[in-house]
Amino acid sequence: MQRIIEFVLNHYVYVLALAVVIYLLVQELLDAAFNKSSAISPLLAVAKMNDDSVTIIDVREPDMFIKGHIEGAISKPLSALASQLTSLDKYKKTTILTVCQNGTRSASAGKLLTKSGFENILVITGGMDAWQEDYKLPIKTISKYKG
Repeated sequence: MQRIIEFVLNHYVYVLALAVVIYLLVQELLDAAFNKSSAISPLLAVAKMNDDSVTIIDVREPDMFIKGHIEGAISKPLSALASQLTSLDKYKKTTILTVCQNGTRSASAGKLLTKSGFENILVITGGMDAWQEDYKLPIKTISKYKG
């Protein structure tokens, strides 16, 4: 026991770094365990769209949505999503695909939707960047935002 105390006192920076790493790992494990949304690649998303009735929620800002989005997507910017959840209540039991530009905002939207009682949330990994650039999947452009 004396040697452990001596090690901690002599190498407090390493011990502190180890404590931080353990904390982050535990936090990530708990987040993964309680997060009911899961990731899906753009190709699997297309297969899901073809097989099931899905709702696509695009959480990018309107200017990005106008430039190109997935056919049939609903625009609900992440900045306004929390205040517009009641308009999405009819989709609580359906499969929802969330998408943003690169996958980070859609993950946050997935967590918000899950906490709000939505049952089957799938986050498209890589977002629209992967949809267009990596997989060359079709997009739809519009001239005017209807929000």
